[in-house]
Amino acid sequence: MPRKNALYIFVDMKRLQNKVAIITGGASGIGKATSLKFAEEGATVIIWDINKEKCTETLNQLKSKEYVAEAYVLDTTDANEIEKVANIVVSTYGRIDILINNAGITRDATLKKMTSKEWQQVIDVNLTGVFNCTKAISPYMIENNYGRIINTSSVVGLYGNFGQTNYATSKAGLIGFTKSLAKELGKYNITVNAVAPGFIETDMVKTIPAKVVEIMKSRSPLNRLGKPEDIANSYLFLASDEASYISGAVLSVDGAFS
Repeated sequence: MPRKNALYIFVDMKRLQNKVAIITGGASGIGKATSLKFAEEGATVIIWDINKEKCTETLNQLKSKEYVAEAYVLDTTDANEIEKVANIVVSTYGRIDILINNAGITRDATLKKMTSKEWQQVIDVNLTGVFNCTKAISPYMIENNYGRIINTSSVVGLYGNFGQTNYATSKAGLIGFTKSLAKELGKYNITVNAVAPGFIETDMVKTIPAKVVEIMKSRSPLNRLGKPEDIANSYLFLASDEASYISGAVLSVDGAFS
């Protein structure tokens, strides 16, 4: 029982207070949920996304809650543009503490039907885009002796999937990228981790026939698809001080699908 006349002081300690976070693909789906979650937890949120309309919509939502946020319409496959905007962010805020490499695309087809263009587009965005962003931002983290880098892999990158050789290859590549970079950057107090989502309720799922979605649900012991917030919460944990000794890990968030 509380002591009579005792004085209790409650301090609202936000987990990302005063941190500057860049979230690629941060204007929709999992990225948008992450932008909202990080802002709620005190971070300055910088959205990098190729969709201008979605950028405006998400930024307005953040601003309406009086969060500190910006959005840049850019293509992560353009290394020069990424380097230029990273410099602008650091010039404005003094540092970059967190990088969420969330942007990604699919171009599904069996290998027999897949074109060279479909292969290359997925590799360029899902793998080379992550390289570009990390290459541009990591020097600022090294200089500051602090950083959290989180890469979005996939359950498909761990176990493969029919008709997704390009996507599975890119997501498996991110796991190797994550583990290698964690070894390189650890001495600078920078952690590097990957999250491997299962099937998540995003706009992409809306294009899938209902019967297929039901099959996807049935393959999870939880009997549901994941929500974007489920992945955002895992990003939040890995970006927080609570995960300061976790690096080089791959966190599966798939409802035991795998």
